[in-house]
Amino acid sequence: MKPAARKSPAVRFRAEIEQAVADGFACEDMRLRLTLGDASLLKRDPSLAISDISFAGGDMRFLGVRIEEGGVERSELVRS
Repeated sequence: MKPAARKSPAVRFRAEIEQAVADGFACEDMRLRLTLGDASLLKRDPSLAISDISFAGGDMRFLGVRIEEGGVERSELVRS
């Protein structure tokens, strides 16, 4: 039996960010801590709109949430 397909980082974290915003968190109060692999997948995701991901001021952001690449075993959305 094949293992279940994993959701792309874009799909997974879009849902988590939208839920966090619905719970009252601002994008500035969150950060995405991504594995290097998930960060790479997110950067190369052809399904993302140009407005979904940005690279400005030395920061990478997804849906307005700052991304921290590497240093984690499992990617996560951190709410502050």
